[in-house]
Amino acid sequence: MRLSRRIASVETSRTVRFTSLIEQLRAEGCEIINLAVGEPEFATPRKIVEATKAALEHGQTRYGPVAGTAALRSALAGAFEGCGPDNILIANGSKQVLYAVFQVLLDPGDEVILPNPHWVSFSQQIRLAGGIPVAVASPGHQMDCRAIAAAVTPKTRAILVNSPNNPTGAVYPASDLARIARLACDRDLWIIADEAYEGFVYDGLDSPSLFSFKEVRDRLVVVRSFSKTFSMTGFRIGYGAGPEPLIAALAKLQSHLTGNACTFAQYGALAALDLYPAVVETWRDQLEEKRDIAYGYASKLFDCMRPQGAFYLFPDVSARLEAGQSAEDFAAFLLEKTGVAVVPGEAFGAGGHIRISYAVPKEMLVEGFERMVRVLP
Repeated sequence: MRLSRRIASVETSRTVRFTSLIEQLRAEGCEIINLAVGEPEFATPRKIVEATKAALEHGQTRYGPVAGTAALRSALAGAFEGCGPDNILIANGSKQVLYAVFQVLLDPGDEVILPNPHWVSFSQQIRLAGGIPVAVASPGHQMDCRAIAAAVTPKTRAILVNSPNNPTGAVYPASDLARIARLACDRDLWIIADEAYEGFVYDGLDSPSLFSFKEVRDRLVVVRSFSKTFSMTGFRIGYGAGPEPLIAALAKLQSHLTGNACTFAQYGALAALDLYPAVVETWRDQLEEKRDIAYGYASKLFDCMRPQGAFYLFPDVSARLEAGQSAEDFAAFLLEKTGVAVVPGEAFGAGGHIRISYAVPKEMLVEGFERMVRVLP
C-alpha cells in the first residue's frame, strides 16, 4: 500500500505504544501499576459534570462557532491583558492547537527550535507541517539560552517553550524567558508557549508566562489546556491565545479540519473557570506531597533531579543499563519484572532516561516504587 511521505516521516507515539503493551499484559492477568500515564488521578469536579449535563439537556448539541463559544472565549480572554474573544481559539485539546499552529506558521524547510528533552508530539507535529525540529540540549533540565541563540538560522521560524516541562518537570525562570523573548524580537521569530501544566508548580514558586513580556505579544501564541488543570482529559478542550491575525488563521484551518470543538463540553469548561484557583491549589498540594514521595524513592535508585512542576520525574537510568541496552529496553524490563509501567526517554528525545508519573493514588505510587526497589540492586 502506498502512503504519503508525510505520514511516513513521523513515528507512532511511543507513549501510545507502551499503553498497548500494558493493556495486553493486563488481559493476560498481570497486575500493572501504571506510572506512565500523563493524566491526573482526580475525578472531574461535580460542578463541571453538572454544567455539561445541563448543556446537553438544554439542547447544546448543535454546531457552534468554529473558534469556540463567545462566552468561553470572553472568559478566557480576561486572563490575557488587552485581549478579547478574537484573541482566543478553542480546539479539541491543546494538542490540536499546537498542530494547527505549526500548520499555519510553517512552510516546508522552516525550522522550529525545541529545548530537549521535549514532549513526544512536538517534533512529529513539526514534521507533519513540513518543518524541521531543531533540538537543543537543556543541561540540568533548564533552557540553554546561548545554545538556543546559536541554533537560530535564516530558516528558523519559531522557538517552542514548554514550562512547566513535560517530561522533566522543570520550571523555567523569568530571567531565561526574558532572554528568549528578546531573542525572538531581535531575530523576528515566533514563540509558541505550551503552558498545559501552568497550574502545577511547587515549593512556593511562580510559573511565569511569556505573556508577561509585553514586547513579545505580537509574535507569541500561548497554548493551555483544561485537561490537566481541571482533570478533564476526555473532554478534549484546549485553547490558544495570540494575535488576532494568527487566531483568525487558526480558525480558518479548524473550519476545514474539525469545525467547532464539542459544544456541550465547552459549557463544562466555562463552569471549570469558576473553580479556579481553589480546586487547582488543593490538587497541587496533593501532587507536591506525591512529588516528594516519588523523588525520595527515585533519588536512591537513579540519578534524579527534583522537579518543580508538572507531575513527572525524569531520572537518568544510564548507570542501570547493560552494554547495548536502551532506556526502552530498561522500561520493558521494569514492566516484565515488576509490573510497573514507565515511559522510555527515547520518546522525548533523551535516551538513558525514563519518565515516571506520580499523578496516581499514593498507595499505588508507593507500591510501584517498592516493587522497583525489590528488583533493582
